Parts: sequence; structure tokens; C-alpha cells
Amino acid sequence: MPSPDPIQSQIDKLRQTLRHHEHLYYVLDSPSITDGEYDALVHELQALEAAHPDLITPDSPTQRVGGSPREGFVKARHSSPMLSLDNALNEEELRAFDQRVQGLLPNESYQYVAELKLDGLSLAVQYRGGQLTRAVTRGDGQVGEDVTQNARTIRSIPLQVVSEPPGDTVWEVRGEVVLNRRSFERANTERDAEGLPRFANPRNAAAGALRVLDPKITAARQLEYFSYFLLNAEGQPALDHHSAVLKELQRRGFKVHTAYRECADVEALIEFCREWEAKRDALPFEIDGVVIKVDSVDQQKRLGWTAKAPRWAIAFKFAARQERTRVLDIQVSVGRTGALTPTAYLEPVGIGGVTVSRATLHNEDEIGRLDVQIGDLVLVERAGDVIPKVVRVLEQAPDRRPFVMPRTCPECGEEVVRVEGESASRCINTNCPARLKESVLHFSARGVMDIDGLGEVLVNQLVDRGLVANVADLYQLTLDQLTSLDRMGQKSAEKLLANINDSRQQPLPRILNGLGIPFVGERTAQFLADAFGDLDKIASASEADLQTAEEVGPKIAQSITQFFAKPHNQDLVERLRAAGFKFTCEIRKKAVGLLTGLTFVLTGTLPTLTREEAAKLIEQAGGKVAGSVSKKTSYVVAGAEAGSKLDKATSLGIPVLNEEALQDLLRTGVPRAAEEGNG
Repeated sequence: MPSPDPIQSQIDKLRQTLRHHEHLYYVLDSPSITDGEYDALVHELQALEAAHPDLITPDSPTQRVGGSPREGFVKARHSSPMLSLDNALNEEELRAFDQRVQGLLPNESYQYVAELKLDGLSLAVQYRGGQLTRAVTRGDGQVGEDVTQNARTIRSIPLQVVSEPPGDTVWEVRGEVVLNRRSFERANTERDAEGLPRFANPRNAAAGALRVLDPKITAARQLEYFSYFLLNAEGQPALDHHSAVLKELQRRGFKVHTAYRECADVEALIEFCREWEAKRDALPFEIDGVVIKVDSVDQQKRLGWTAKAPRWAIAFKFAARQERTRVLDIQVSVGRTGALTPTAYLEPVGIGGVTVSRATLHNEDEIGRLDVQIGDLVLVERAGDVIPKVVRVLEQAPDRRPFVMPRTCPECGEEVVRVEGESASRCINTNCPARLKESVLHFSARGVMDIDGLGEVLVNQLVDRGLVANVADLYQLTLDQLTSLDRMGQKSAEKLLANINDSRQQPLPRILNGLGIPFVGERTAQFLADAFGDLDKIASASEADLQTAEEVGPKIAQSITQFFAKPHNQDLVERLRAAGFKFTCEIRKKAVGLLTGLTFVLTGTLPTLTREEAAKLIEQAGGKVAGSVSKKTSYVVAGAEAGSKLDKATSLGIPVLNEEALQDLLRTGVPRAAEEGNG
């Protein structure tokens, strides 16, 4: 039997020692050697690996940061959905959550696990045979971005896990990437020195660091990862109790915040929430509440999910924090849809460990409601990562000055329009520089033109270099122009050009949505396409004609006519036509059936049908599905966890159907038991 290689043995021993000290320092926060001693071990390992490059492995502690900046992020589908949580904003709502759990688990005992709600960015990290293989951001809950290269730089994410089941096992950890307060302030100090805008809060700073294209920048930000879920290869909970999962994560070397508590009842939950709301400022990082989960996985499965969130978990949100300060000025910014949003510039004030110097005022109506003017002393509120807002005026300044919304856009000088009944004033110039980057991102998004690879970093470069002045310019881009951009290689440029070319085939509803007409989103665009079948007919239609389309009222009709009346928007349409877009589609005839003339509103979770499936069945039978309840609503179809729409239907005396009654109506045209409610 050959003797072991002494160099390999030395390298293995160094790696094992470094992993041990990384775990002590970055996971347990209890280092046993000095930084100098740790650095000396790293340098020793680097020297050995440099002399023997064939012995370098991806999980070596020296390989956390490696390679050049990448060209962009690849989309990746999650093993199972990463759902958001419903919120409880006070103790009464938390007790109501407990009552719902009790009602769905009659005559059963159950307990909760309460954990601190870290104000960070959700991340799923996957392992195969103990080796880190993939890290994906939450994204839309179904599909996120593969940020593995950046995640490798986070020291509290193990590159290799030894204490795990043997073999080529696949498993996944989910958790939160956070930036502690000290690192957050350091990052903002650096941005001040570089003349860059400050990060609004630690969560934004963490998200920006994780999604930057150069992993060396991610490493410099010193992010931390706290884990809270362990899933098997099928994306299901790996153990039968959540409390056991937290202990197992710690055993495998992951960082778990130890402040979690197993609570026998709702009163114990409330005690935990009160305790940590009082102690939140003592933590080195931001928390904005407590996450509460039913401990038993079997009970979790039986409690199930609504369309958006699990019924077995809830987030208790801490009360917003408030401070007094003075309004120094009020200025406006211009968003993607052209909306002018007034912002209060404040005397800087610390709120919950974050320096606040600006707060949103939303629109002119809100300014009038608050009666706030420049110079006034105001109460400002900050809740979690929500943009701070002005709550009320505490003291009117003797020399206060009123804010006046500009009549022309501060960015492009075009006329500002406020549609009757709308709260926002808008610049309707689609080529406005302030709107352009957001407009291009919207145009290229999934569900619109679906131009994969055209992300924020790339769009910023295209606009800043003058290569794109409106969305039609995307179809004039060349390979040489794209490869001249930072971090854009030949293959990536070719693939992007192919995706741009493919987008010319998108149907009329997507084109309408992509134009960025105020109030015309995906649903309204489909109704317009169904009604007219031709972009030119929509552009030339009168407001009265436009209102013949489903769900198009006076406000939307006026917005459409104003949009197409502008010469630069007419030019945009012609350039898209020249680029090969098809502006016509088949007019879909409305189905005629048992439900013709009836309007339905769907709310809650039905036993067997998704809302989309129920809506399709109703429309196939000639019915119409609306998004809100009004006196014109014929029926409300309500399932579990139905909310305000059900309340409004009851107050208006509108019949409520459960799924069984809806199926009867679809079969016979007569609901068997409309009065049975949501069952």
C-alpha cells in the first residue's frame, strides 16, 4: 500500500484547521486565534497550493474569491417555491392567527417556534455530497438568480460540510443574507467618499453586494448568512419538526441565530415578541419582527397554503419607529411611468440605527392632507426596509414655504400632466432620461418582451453610453457595440442579440404593455388587444371608443389618447414597426354560455381550483372576472382565507359562492346554494 503524500497531508491538515477557525469566527463568533495567526495559516496554504496547483480543490478556504467578474446572472428555478409570509401587525392579529390554526387542527396539541425576523435577503444554497454547488436568490419565489460565485465569499456559508449523510446526497439550506450595522455604516462612509448615493438601509446594501458582478466586491462587504430551513433533494423539509431542523443546521456548521424559542401557546409567542421588540437595538444587525411557525411538519402539511403564503407561519411585524426632524426642502423624482414623486429632504436624524435624511411624500394630495411645508418640524416614521415617510406636522415654521408641483418635467422639460381623478402628476415623454432606464427594464422584463440577459447593470451602460435613447434602439444594437461594454463577452453578446431578435415576435398584448402607457398593464393590454386587434386602431381610437374595451374607463382611455398624441410616441411606434413588430392579432370573440352577462370576483383559496383555473372556466362559459367588488358584481367566489372582498360583498348584499356552488352554476346556470358562503 503506497504511503500517503506528505504534501497532500499537510494541505489537508491546513484546510481542516482553517475551516475549524472559520467556523469559530464567522459562525460561533468565538475566535480562538488572532487575525494575524489566521492570516499566517492562509498564506502557508496559498504557498503550498501555488507550488502544487494540481492539489487545489474548489472547497479549499483559499478559493472563496476566485476568477474574474462574471458577465451577468443566470436565472435558476427553485427546488420548491420560496413563499412570502402573511403579516400580523399587532397582538390581536397574532391571536387571530392562532385561532385559525386551532380551527384547522381541532382537538390537536401543537407548539410554535419563534425566530427573529432578520431584515436581509433570502438565499437558497444547495449541496451535493457535502460540497456547495449552487446559491440562488429568492427572485419571484419560483425563479431566482444564480449567485453562487458571490455566495462563496460569505464566510458563514460552508464550502464543504463534513457532518452530513454519506454519499452523493443533495440537500438545500435556506436562510437570510444580512449586513450588520457596523459594516453598513462603513459601506455608506465609503460611498460618501466616492460621491455615490448612500444605501437606504442594510437590506438594500446586502442585496446590492450579493448581486454585484464582481465577487471581490461581495467579499469586501462582509455579509453574514443565517440559516433557517433544511430541505431534501425533493425540496421538502428534511426533518419532522422545525425545531429539529434548527439544531441540525447548527450541527452541520451553519449559523443559526440562537434566540429562537419553542412556544407552547400564543401567550408565550406574545411574550417572546415583546421581549425582542424591546431588545432589538442591542443586536448588531437589523430585525423588523418575529417569524412564527408551527413546529410539526406533519401539521404544517395539513394546514397547507394560501395562494401566496403558508397557513402555518406568520411574521409578527414590530411597530414602526418615529423621530422628530425638520423639512429642509421638497423635491420631485421621476419614475418609470413618468410619475413625479415628491420627496422631503430632512435634517438627518437617526431612526433605529439608520440615518434618515429623506422621506417620501407620495403625491400632491398627500402633501395637502398632511399640510406639510418646507421648514416645518415633522414626525418621520421608518418601518423595516420600507422607505421612511412623514407621518404628521408637529410644528409649523413661521417662515414655512409651500411646495408647488412643477408644470414641466425637471429632467426633460416636457409638459407634466395630471389626469382627472388620478393622484399623481406625470411626465408622458417616453424618452425622458429619468424614465428611460426603468422603461427599458420594464420593456425587456419576463412577461413583456422577455429579453433574457438585459439586466440593470447592462441597461445602465447602454443608456449612459448613449447607445439606447428609447426602447426601439435595442433593435439597432450591433455585436461590436455590445462587446465594447464592461464584462460583456462575445458569447453573451451573441446570445443577447438573439434574444432581442426573438422578441420581435411577441404578440400585441405584450407590445402594448411594453410601451409603458400609464394604467395599461398586462390585463388591460389583453382587453385592448381583444377588443381592437390592431395597435393602429387603438392609437387612433377616441376616448369613447376605447371605453368599449373591457375594464377601460375614462381615466385609462384619456391616458391612452394622450400617449399616442405625442409625436415622440408616434415615432417610437413607427420605429418598432420598422424593426419588424407585428401590430395585429386575432380578435377573440367573447364566449357565449350559461354565464354570459355575469361578473365574478374571486377571493381566498379554493379547495381544488386555482384562481386562474376558476377564472378560465368562468370566461369559457361567457362570464367576466373582475378584480374588485362593486354593485355591478354578480357573484363573489370565496375560498379559505378570504379577506376584504368577502366583507365588501356581504355589506353590498352580493351573493357568495363556494367552489361547489360555482361548479353547479357552470353546469346548470343556477347555483345550488349561493347562501352557503365560502364553506
